[in-house]
Amino acid sequence: MTVGGIVLCGGRSTRMGTSKAALPFGPETMLQRVVRLLGTVVTPIVVVAARDQQLPELPEGVIHTVDEREQRGPLEGLRAGLKALPDSIDAAYVTSCDVPLLVPAFVTRMIDLLGDHDIAVMEIEGFPHPLSAVYRRATSPHVERLLERDRLRPIFLFEAVRTRRVQPEEMVAADPELRTLRNLNTPADYEQALADAGFSPGH
Repeated sequence: MTVGGIVLCGGRSTRMGTSKAALPFGPETMLQRVVRLLGTVVTPIVVVAARDQQLPELPEGVIHTVDEREQRGPLEGLRAGLKALPDSIDAAYVTSCDVPLLVPAFVTRMIDLLGDHDIAVMEIEGFPHPLSAVYRRATSPHVERLLERDRLRPIFLFEAVRTRRVQPEEMVAADPELRTLRNLNTPADYEQALADAGFSPGH
C-alpha cells in the first residue's frame, strides 16, 4: 500500500493574530514544520487551503490545492486532498496544520493499524479525531455523497465505511503522550507547544 499525506489548513485566522499556517514555530512556520515532519514517513503531501489563503513557501513536490466550497469542515478538505493525490496513492494520513508536535512514528503506527479497513481514526473516550486518521482513496465516493447531502460531520463517514477506531493504549510505543493530537487553539496552547519543542516565543 502506498500512502501519502494531506494537511488541511483552511482556517484563515486564529486568536494568535495570524493564520495558523503562517504562525512562527522555531526557524519555520507551523505549516512548514508539519509538512516536514509528515514528509519523513509519507509522500507526496497535499496541502489544502482556502481559496484566498496565502501559504508560506513549501518544499518542491508538495501539492497545493483548495477547498471546492468554503466553510464546510474537514470532509470538504478531505475531498480536495484525495482528488489532488496522484493515482498511484492508495491512502493518505490526514492532519491539520496546527499540530507542530506531530510524531512521525504515530503516523506510521496508524498506517499499520489500518489493516483491511477503509479508515483508521484515533479515538479518545469515544471521541474520534478525524484529523489524526488514515483514509483510503476508496472512501472518496462516500465523502462526495455526504457533501452532496450536507451531512458534514466526519462521524457520518465513519459509520458508512469500515472504520478502525484506534485506542490510546495501541499508541503507547509510538507516541505515549499523544503529542500528535495537540492542536493549538489559544495563545497559551501555542506558548506551551513552543516550550515543549524547546523554543521560546519569537524565536
